[in-house]
Amino acid sequence: MGLGGCIILIAIGAILTFATDWHMTGVNVTVVGLILMAVGLIGVATFSGIARRRRVVVPTTPVVEEQPRHHHVDGYSDGYGV
Repeated sequence: MGLGGCIILIAIGAILTFATDWHMTGVNVTVVGLILMAVGLIGVATFSGIARRRRVVVPTTPVVEEQPRHHHVDGYSDGYGV
């Protein structure tokens, strides 16, 4: 379940707890709403904990790439006779 699913659970639980006055035989709708909100909050906490561990840390040491050297063998650029 992702972050969106957790937020939907919290919203549905809040609606059942605070915005309805339904009365069902054998089911307390207020308690069901509280349970959904609690599960949603636990899901958000778990998701944020996992997302924090997955964060990639950029290395602080710079990467140095060497430029390719071109060697010419023509007798004049080898360093002799300069």
